[in-house]
Amino acid sequence: MSIIGAVTNGAVNSGYAAYAGAYGAGVTGSGAAQEAEGPKAILNPGESTKANPGKRVSPAECETCKNRKYQDGSDEMVSFKSAQHISPQAAAARVRGHEAEHVSNAYKDAAMNNGKVLQASVSIKTAVCPECGRTYVSGGTTHTKISYSNEENPYTQARKDLHKQGLLGANVDLAG
Repeated sequence: MSIIGAVTNGAVNSGYAAYAGAYGAGVTGSGAAQEAEGPKAILNPGESTKANPGKRVSPAECETCKNRKYQDGSDEMVSFKSAQHISPQAAAARVRGHEAEHVSNAYKDAAMNNGKVLQASVSIKTAVCPECGRTYVSGGTTHTKISYSNEENPYTQARKDLHKQGLLGANVDLAG
């Protein structure tokens, strides 16, 4: 099972996570201080320069979105074992692909160990950036259920014997 959570201020909650970095980094004051600095560089090209109501900066200037990183916290061999940046536009596809790796690993594990995958599901999580108000994919979770057959188990043998008794004589051709 892969758990995805948020990494905020360096602390990992769990799993494949988005690292928001320091809240408010790169935010400057208004008025004379801003004029003295000159024009700000656009950190997220292609984004709107209009600030959302109640937010400090526009999505084009958001330092938090620029520095967000994703990392897997599971014990499986999958991508994102070390923290990596993903652009907000590509995050959904990359997280879906990562979670598909966990599903693929579950099917491989079941095939190698005489098991059967009963259920596999992926949940994609979203969040809102506290600095610019943009909605982004913050991670995902994979849940799998695998049933493994154990032929040495006496309860399994008893169940098979019971099914065998119920099926004996069920397919008899009396016309022949």
